[in-house]
Amino acid sequence: MASLSSTPSMEEEKEGSVSVQQSNPQSQHIAASSSTMDLPSNPSWFTPKRLLFIFCVVNMINYLDRGTIASNGVNGKKRTCDDKGICKSGSGIQGDFDLTNFQDGLLSSAFMVGLLVSSPVFASLAKSHNPFRLIGVGLSVFTLATAGCGAAPSFWFIAICRMLVGVGEASFISLAAPFIDDNAPISQKTAWLAVFYMCIPTGIAFGYVYGGLVGEHLNWRYAFWGEALLMFPFAVFGFVVKPLQLKGFSSVESKKASTPMETVSAVTDDLDASKVKGPILVGGDGISADELNKTSKSLDIHNFLNRLSQFGNDMKVLLVDKVYVVNVLGYVAYTFVLGAYGYWGPKAGYNIYHMKSADMLFGGITVVCGIFGTIAGGFILDHMSATINHAFILLSGATFLGAISCFSAFCLRNLYGFLVLFAVGELLLFAAQAPVNFVCLHCVEPSLRPLAMAMSTVSIHIFGDVPSSPLFGVVQDHINNWRTTTLMLTSIFVLAAGFWFIGIFLPSVDKCTDENETQVSPNPMVDMKTLPDGNGDKGPAEVQDSNFRPPC
Repeated sequence: MASLSSTPSMEEEKEGSVSVQQSNPQSQHIAASSSTMDLPSNPSWFTPKRLLFIFCVVNMINYLDRGTIASNGVNGKKRTCDDKGICKSGSGIQGDFDLTNFQDGLLSSAFMVGLLVSSPVFASLAKSHNPFRLIGVGLSVFTLATAGCGAAPSFWFIAICRMLVGVGEASFISLAAPFIDDNAPISQKTAWLAVFYMCIPTGIAFGYVYGGLVGEHLNWRYAFWGEALLMFPFAVFGFVVKPLQLKGFSSVESKKASTPMETVSAVTDDLDASKVKGPILVGGDGISADELNKTSKSLDIHNFLNRLSQFGNDMKVLLVDKVYVVNVLGYVAYTFVLGAYGYWGPKAGYNIYHMKSADMLFGGITVVCGIFGTIAGGFILDHMSATINHAFILLSGATFLGAISCFSAFCLRNLYGFLVLFAVGELLLFAAQAPVNFVCLHCVEPSLRPLAMAMSTVSIHIFGDVPSSPLFGVVQDHINNWRTTTLMLTSIFVLAAGFWFIGIFLPSVDKCTDENETQVSPNPMVDMKTLPDGNGDKGPAEVQDSNFRPPC
């Protein structure tokens, strides 16, 4: 009986709990914080290898589009006439729209415009919207845009659709690599990046073959419609599955859940202090609908200005990072050559060596060399111990040797000698794909990784393969010698190797790992060593562990 009398009733417990919460409103905030501080659990569909596979397929479809539009079957050739007045009809996009070489090269670069504009936007939105959902948005735009390319009635229509293809790619390019780096085993991070970036040459090469076959047997328009069908399931996937979170970013859902409560509380305090009364009350808190709308609008403007200011600050951090800048400069020169190779390679091979099936031959070489070269670069760097300094050593050495091999190949008159040296050169050059992106990811803090990847992408395109294709066309139109034009282009690889050689001597720190070891979370629960009884199942050790982010 004594024990019964000393035990409070359920009603008394509830009243006591309510009184404690009312008397100490900060406890409510702490309790809410404890529910949002935990890292989100992985979705049931998720495994790291499954995620890598999905991203690899999507990346391959992205670059399949690059090879498709560059293939002779889709790109085609313009109408030509000989001295006797006998004309041969054109084929493909160039023939149907009667394009010059400059217009043809411009069309290949049009999709870059959308990519360049959208990449920084998606990287900035990743701080306020779930990155996985942003990828879904991008892939949906890609699907619609490629379908529009197939239905294009004119040059300008397909040019606009190509720009939208770039918008679709932007979200995936800037956000996929950080997801892979987050989930890869620590000892195989560069190897996983290598597998992902292996899909670039492989996708382009399959695009050559795919575009050539479809363009020859059906019509170039069907090639783009096929791309749209291939991407559609992944666009849907980005919206229907439970999304993942990037490390270095707090849960977007938690932010959305807590922001309205905090906003209403702040507005209530302000209105009570100024004794504002309105004709319409919301929730009995004394907030007028008009005041709430005005406050909401002012908060939206304030948030936009904050994001703009944060973007500017983040850009300053990237621009003063010597390691990042040198790495991107080398990447720009490297991509300048590869971009022109990818677009003009089949035509150059056809005109210099009179290849009968230039699409198939260049596609086959690029597939084999792209797969083995890219994967080899990743595994070699992991074997060397994946550090920024070792990455620069591998980048400069492989690129310089690859440049010599490719230059020597185009100097030869014999087709078979050219094929051997060119294959060796491509093996060495593709070994740079994983290390260069490893440096981009690890020379900056985790919260800057999406922006670092986005700005790297913007730079290599706006100064690299965007101008290289039309400039190659202009030079070729002027000197009318495919061998000389190609040798001039290939020599730029030496400049890329030079930039990366400078990077060897720069002091470098893996900031991704460094921040994970030293950064203090802004969550108010960080300073708490224990939780009150009944506030959850976590003990002190688990609370401390929740503040630690796994190594990048």
